[in-house]
Amino acid sequence: MLAAILACLAAVSLSIGTPAQAKTDFSGRWTSDPDPATAPARGTPGGGRGDMGSGWGSPITITQDGAKLTVEYAFFGRGDMQPPLKFLYALDGSETKNSVMMGRGMQVQTSRTVWDGAKLRITTLHTLADPSTGKPMTAEVVQMLSLESPTSLVVETTRAGVLGGKATTTKTAYRKL
Repeated sequence: MLAAILACLAAVSLSIGTPAQAKTDFSGRWTSDPDPATAPARGTPGGGRGDMGSGWGSPITITQDGAKLTVEYAFFGRGDMQPPLKFLYALDGSETKNSVMMGRGMQVQTSRTVWDGAKLRITTLHTLADPSTGKPMTAEVVQMLSLESPTSLVVETTRAGVLGGKATTTKTAYRKL
């Protein structure tokens, strides 16, 4: 009986002494600078980036609290008179939907997050129409956010192959402004 009580007390003291691991805070205003050695010049095919990047523009503003992460950036020019794009992601893994007006209509993106240690994985399903059949299909994009330092954010983006294409992965480095 005494051994059982001591074992319970030891378990309780261990659980009290071990604080929950704090999640990485990605908040800040971030900018990416393409590597001039590998990025094509503006006005040439590929436009100055060389790849599809993180899927977000530059600069981006990230705000984060205990429940959600918000990414915001200006996609349109001033003359377009459109607000910045804003994406909200629930940090508890629950499903979030973001709607974006692009091209010929509203595009709905469904996302879920999961923590992988200090990294945050955002998995987003984009619904689109198969160009040959017109039937709905989805394309998956996974963005893995990590901090290399307090002023260096890396977004590794993997896009699943669509319509027989290969999956692609890009890394975009952002620096804090």
